[in-house]
Amino acid sequence: MKTVSITECAAYGYEEVEKAVFACLDNLPGIKSKMVSGARVLVKVNLLKRNAPEDAVTTHPAVVEAVVRYLQAAGCKVIVGDSPGGPFTVKRLEGIYKAAGMTQVAEKTGCELNYDVAAVQVTNEQAQKLKSMQIIKIAEDVDFVVSAAKLKTHGMMVYTGAVKNLFGVIPGLIKAEYHFKMKSVENFAHHLIDICEYIKPVFTIIDAIEGMEGDGPSAGQKRHAGLILASENPYALDTAAAHIIGINPLTVPTVKLARDRGIFSGSLQDLTVKGTRLEDIHIPPFKLPGSLHDNLLAGAMPEFAANFLANILRAKPVFNYDLCISCGDCQRGCPARIIDMSSGKPVPDLDQCISCFCCHELCPKKAIDIKKHWLHKLLFR
Repeated sequence: MKTVSITECAAYGYEEVEKAVFACLDNLPGIKSKMVSGARVLVKVNLLKRNAPEDAVTTHPAVVEAVVRYLQAAGCKVIVGDSPGGPFTVKRLEGIYKAAGMTQVAEKTGCELNYDVAAVQVTNEQAQKLKSMQIIKIAEDVDFVVSAAKLKTHGMMVYTGAVKNLFGVIPGLIKAEYHFKMKSVENFAHHLIDICEYIKPVFTIIDAIEGMEGDGPSAGQKRHAGLILASENPYALDTAAAHIIGINPLTVPTVKLARDRGIFSGSLQDLTVKGTRLEDIHIPPFKLPGSLHDNLLAGAMPEFAANFLANILRAKPVFNYDLCISCGDCQRGCPARIIDMSSGKPVPDLDQCISCFCCHELCPKKAIDIKKHWLHKLLFR
């Protein structure tokens, strides 16, 4: 049995958030032995791109501040950081930290913000797919990592929370290379699990006060859930979180493959829930991403038929040039390198598109939509 802690928190007022976060983490007694005085800790937040806290794209600064203070109370030296999508540079980090409220967290708590943009090559012989990888140096230098994730739907992985958040230890544009090497949903999910198994966060906390539904992780709609969730086991946490927002946990590729790999069952029966009980949480199901149904064909029919239909039905990005500011973030973040900017506007070669939706995630103006095939209306009502 794996413990998941859930506390209710209606809004982002700091006193209310601190009370909820501290209560949530106090339900995880196993973390106390790791939080020794003097330990250097990376709080790995979700800072996908330059967004304000009210956009519900990034981990809210009130939640981050509470986590920092919880660790500091045990004598830990805390560094807050992430490697957002796009170039991993000091200047870009400065802008993202400021926009997301992390600069203010550092000023209020005295914690550090990570500006070390170096990467290191690490090996993990126990990995199934990713036995060697580049990660941000700070993740290797600290004594342990704490993951502070955001509750959102995700165009490729159905849902993003505990496990997916750790993709942020892969440096900037290297993420695009990994996306391109592992084009299928299954391979990419194995890749995420391998990263998670290497980092082994001491605990993960999910900011689910305001989450995101629809075309997450950046272009969906804000959705109130009013919860803080935490666990020492990221797969158990994702199982509970997915269930809460109306998603069958085993349709989340990382949860399903973690079960297949013998890491965690993905079953609610194997959870010990402390705090607010699952049966007392009544949240209408989150709206799912427009691209999601392509992934749900797997297992519903023979593999050759599923692959054939998925290829026909695969969602594609559609560019809205009225909103586009020609910043080039989509081109720089495209793993398949299929976006041409020579005309001054992004022109994708959709025949070569791998439907990873990195362009959709990184667009600062929500100028990229996800277009579904008309057959979706018949097959997925």
